Amino acid sequence: MDSTTLGSSGVRVSAVCLGTMTFGNQTGAADAHAQMDRALAAGITFIDTAELYPVNPVRRETVGRTEEIVGDWLSARGTRDRVQIATKAAGPGDKVRAEGFDGAILRRTIDASLRRLKTDYIDLYQLHWPVRGSYAFRQNWRYDPSKQDRAATLAHMQDVLGALDEAVRAGKVRAIGLSNESAWGTARWIDTAERMGAPRMASIQNEYSLLYRAFDTDLAELAVNEGVTLLAYSPLAAGLLTGKYCNGAEPAGSRAAADRASGGPGNLGGRRTARADAAVAAWHGLAAELGLDPIHMAIAFTRQRPFHAIPIIGATDLAQLDHLLPGLDLRLSDEALKRIDQLHCSHPLPY
Repeated sequence: MDSTTLGSSGVRVSAVCLGTMTFGNQTGAADAHAQMDRALAAGITFIDTAELYPVNPVRRETVGRTEEIVGDWLSARGTRDRVQIATKAAGPGDKVRAEGFDGAILRRTIDASLRRLKTDYIDLYQLHWPVRGSYAFRQNWRYDPSKQDRAATLAHMQDVLGALDEAVRAGKVRAIGLSNESAWGTARWIDTAERMGAPRMASIQNEYSLLYRAFDTDLAELAVNEGVTLLAYSPLAAGLLTGKYCNGAEPAGSRAAADRASGGPGNLGGRRTARADAAVAAWHGLAAELGLDPIHMAIAFTRQRPFHAIPIIGATDLAQLDHLLPGLDLRLSDEALKRIDQLHCSHPLPY
């Protein structure tokens, strides 16, 4: 597995990251430990988690459980010096904190994550979603920034960066990053840090896949020019690109089935649409024409974007991870990439 640097931070990580958001809910602790063992053996040293996790669904009583599972693994295996751990502070919401985060809150949340992770430093500390609001999680269809207060937002950024600067200077955090941010927000975080002499945002963890390519324009330009690494979550579009939901199927134990069992709509956070079904069918048709595994092809596509991108792969069970790992060396030809662009033009914005 190749290694790469997060932005301009100097923090080296593997070129693929293991996501953990199901650990402690759909994925039990023993299976979670086995997944981390398997990933590390394959050269994946970068592990992403969050204080909010596990999800599917998010429950107030399980908040922090995923970090605990990762921490137990680090302690049991003695692997802390071989891996890079990323975690996140939750934005406003009813499961963690209604107010989200500010400088004072982050000083506490960083320490709480360190305790759960059983470590004395975090390699990448991220802000899970902005306090001012976000168009992530299918909120793009009704996004309204007109009530935002620019002065208040910039003051908030300065307060937060002050706390993060303290954490970096204290050795608790090595690098900082964003998640579910916009181009304007990312630019202002960078500008504010430069004025303060605080650490720059090294990364941005946003959704990105063959079906969701909102990053391709303004954010891609910002990332290239400002040296910000994309950590691409849901590169398989929450499982849609695997084909397991084709023709209305809903396998037992899947994310959609788990959501429906807990009273949700089972629509993968708004991703299951008729247009998405058509796009997935076309994608599988293209993969068959090219003689490639559609899952391996989707991850390879994310790794070959014209901006610095690290896909976050996730698996509910070990069998899924075992299917993912052999395809991580795949490199798509120029012809395959051209065909993918043609497919994207025919199936834009399916959700």
